[in-house]
Amino acid sequence: MVNAFVTTPLRIGQNRNAKLRVWGSKEESTSGGLPEVFKTVTSSVPLAPLRIGAGLLMIHHGSEGGIGPANFGTAEFNGFVDFIVKPYFSFLPGPPETWSAIHDLVEFFGGALLTVGFLTRPVALSLLGTMMGAVYFHLSSSGAQGFPLGHVPNYSYDFEEPTLYALIFLLFVFNGAGPLSVDSIIYNKISLEDDNEQDSE
Repeated sequence: MVNAFVTTPLRIGQNRNAKLRVWGSKEESTSGGLPEVFKTVTSSVPLAPLRIGAGLLMIHHGSEGGIGPANFGTAEFNGFVDFIVKPYFSFLPGPPETWSAIHDLVEFFGGALLTVGFLTRPVALSLLGTMMGAVYFHLSSSGAQGFPLGHVPNYSYDFEEPTLYALIFLLFVFNGAGPLSVDSIIYNKISLEDDNEQDSE
């Protein structure tokens, strides 16, 4: 589990010397040992459209050659294998078709899960991995293209889109799903049950 040092916002009248909390630390955990994979560090409303938009936009990246993921035998899937996985990821063990299928499955189902905000941290970590692979591919094939001041014909660097996606997914790895998510519903329900158990003791 990734640990992130965060400061809790100070409310009016709160002691400014309040202790810093660390996500995943004993101070942050409750006595009931809640599954913190569902917990959000910052429940900011703008996180919801960012998460939902990124998830929806990611789904189609995992469905080359069809509606669903891993469309073996299609021109699009074979092209991904022949022109990306084989020349740039030959160091990976096993058949390149297997890695192409894993890539599709992660982006297709990972995008769907991120959209609804379920298991957001591990899902975002998996999507971050595919985006880091995409950044590596573009840097290997096209280079840095004069970044940050270079001008390219299509007005954006080839590695620009996966880099932005990677930063978004990194945010959700550390922060969690935010509001309007399945994770927040699960965490709130478990928190309520934990509070009720403590009150009954």
